[in-house]
Amino acid sequence: MVNTLSQPLTLVEFLTLPETKPASEYIDGQVIQKPMPQGKHSAIQGELVPAINQAVKPEARAFPELRCTYPSGSRSSVYGGRSLVPDVAVFIGQRIPREENGDIANTFSIPPDWTIEILSPDQSQTKVTKNIIHCLTHGTLMGWLIDPHEQTVFVYSSKAEITVFDQTENILPVPDFAKNLSLTIKDLFAWLK
Repeated sequence: MVNTLSQPLTLVEFLTLPETKPASEYIDGQVIQKPMPQGKHSAIQGELVPAINQAVKPEARAFPELRCTYPSGSRSSVYGGRSLVPDVAVFIGQRIPREENGDIANTFSIPPDWTIEILSPDQSQTKVTKNIIHCLTHGTLMGWLIDPHEQTVFVYSSKAEITVFDQTENILPVPDFAKNLSLTIKDLFAWLK
């Protein structure tokens, strides 16, 4: 769902709005509500977060549905910037925002180190890809776009390379900080059984 207001909102105005379920994202002045996750999406997300955390903690941490807000950088417009809610956002430990007492902060004003999106049936692959590319241009090391219907994973690197993985024995590449995670296409989509 796209914002139908008469004029676009600024990022600051968007952040004062109440949260929606499913989450809404802010993309250069537009408010776009993500589609409601369905069975395949939820199954993969529910298994993937603990699998990543088991492999990367304490050096990093995976968060489901975490709002990440940051300016566009190259746009001078007051409507620039994005506030995205990746299906899984992974942060290297020292980059995780913290409160004075050491607890994890509620607000993340930086892009994740690794962003993972799981395509829902009614979701635009183009819009999701643009969000991943936006993250990559702002410091994200790697992005995954998981397509449960096609049982395919598109891997985007910070070097502007895109690789497609659709063979069952393909081991999916991960950022260096997640090298202890070894996951094949077969492993990933076995979570749908």
